[in-house]
Amino acid sequence: MNSYSILVVEDEKEIADAIEIYLLNQGYEVHKAYNGLEGLKAIEENEIHLAIVDIMMPVMDGVTMIMKLREKHDFPVIILSAKSEEVDKIMGLNIGADDFVNKPFKPLELLARVNSQLRRYTKYLNLVDSNEEDEMTEGLYVIGGLELNENTKIVSIDGNPVKLTPIEFKILNLLMKNPGRVFSSEEIYEKVWNESAINTDTVMVHIRNIREKIELDSKNPKYLKVVWGVGYKIDKI
Repeated sequence: MNSYSILVVEDEKEIADAIEIYLLNQGYEVHKAYNGLEGLKAIEENEIHLAIVDIMMPVMDGVTMIMKLREKHDFPVIILSAKSEEVDKIMGLNIGADDFVNKPFKPLELLARVNSQLRRYTKYLNLVDSNEEDEMTEGLYVIGGLELNENTKIVSIDGNPVKLTPIEFKILNLLMKNPGRVFSSEEIYEKVWNESAINTDTVMVHIRNIREKIELDSKNPKYLKVVWGVGYKIDKI
C-alpha cells in the first residue's frame, strides 16, 4: 500500500484540524470524527489503516470506542491522553491500543509514532498475505507491537530495537512461541537452562528485567503477564 488512510477522533475541533494538517502534509488521507460513535461509523464506511483516538469525548469515550473496534479490526490505534487521564490511558493500552501520545503533544512526536505504527502494521500485513515463508520469516513471532526473530535474534517493540541478554531472549522466545499458555517458573527454568529446576528465583529476576525492557508500564503489563500462583504467559493481542 502506497497511501494510508488515518482516522482522527478528537472532540476539540482545533486539535483535530491541526492533526489533519500535519498528516496531510505527510501525504496521508485523513478522516475526522468528534466522538467515539462517529469514529466507529467512519471505520465502517472507510478503509482505515490507523486511528488516533482521544480519551475524553462526549457520546462515547475513546476507551469504549477502542474496545468496540477491536472486536472487528486490528489496525494500529494511538491514544491521545492528558496526564490527568493516566488510568484511562493504561486501560486503553490493556484493551488493544498500540501507543499513546500525551497532550499537549509535539507534532513531530505524533508523526513519528504514526510512522512507526504504520511500518509495523505493513510488516504484519505482508506476513499475513504472504504464502511463502522464507528463512527470515518462519522464525518471526509478532504479538501486537512486540516482534521476535528467532533467526536473527532481534527483538523490537513498536519498531524500536530491544537489547536482551541470551537468557532473556530464550525466555521471551518460549513465551511468544506459545501465546496464551501459562508456564510455571520450574517449566521455564527447565526449558531455558536445560536442567532440573532447583532454585527458580532467577526466573523471576529475568522476567522482571524483560518487563522493564518491553513494557510501557511494567506494573500494568500489556504483554508479559503473571498468573498468580501458576506462572507467566504472553497473551495473543
